[in-house]
Amino acid sequence: MSRRKTVTVALTGASGLPYGLRLIETLLAAGIRTWVLYSQAAQVVAKQEMQLTLPSRPAEMKTWLLQRHPAHAELLEVFGREEWFAPAASGSNPPDAMVVCPCSMGTLAAIRHGMSDNLIERAADVCIKEQRKLVLVPRETPLSVIHLENMLELARLGVVILPPAPGFYTHPKTVDDMVDFVVARILDQLGVEQSLTPRWGETSP
Repeated sequence: MSRRKTVTVALTGASGLPYGLRLIETLLAAGIRTWVLYSQAAQVVAKQEMQLTLPSRPAEMKTWLLQRHPAHAELLEVFGREEWFAPAASGSNPPDAMVVCPCSMGTLAAIRHGMSDNLIERAADVCIKEQRKLVLVPRETPLSVIHLENMLELARLGVVILPPAPGFYTHPKTVDDMVDFVVARILDQLGVEQSLTPRWGETSP
């Protein structure tokens, strides 16, 4: 039997929640089964950046996401940070890929060192050990030597380091255009068809 493509999306406490929420929306619209993980710090950032109150309970978060982005309920699952029986916590049932978007420097460091102190870190550890695609979207500037060394070691393991650096050759007119540019690059890494922004040398998506 064929298995539906599955992507885990983790939201952490770095600036850049619009990227992560837009990514979830586009994955659901593409018919991709999506597992969502989020930290308490992500809730704080969502309130500060977007004036959004993310529900604390995973079931309520699922309802909230489906209300914002109508889709088949069976495509979306939301798991708590200590939900160790979640599929993403085991190498026997890993997703096809995982994206941490945005990725805080603390989360990045924990992943680099295999800390696995919560479900986000454990799910990333599973992707590395099972050789599944792992994309980290780190939002920090400037970068210290510690940050750069952590990223280098992860890149050597095959992890994709994808800073949210929007291009301007598409002549973005809104913040949403700039968000879509980054999300499009993430979708390309996941092998998900997208038409959010024109590609280089093309005039339309």
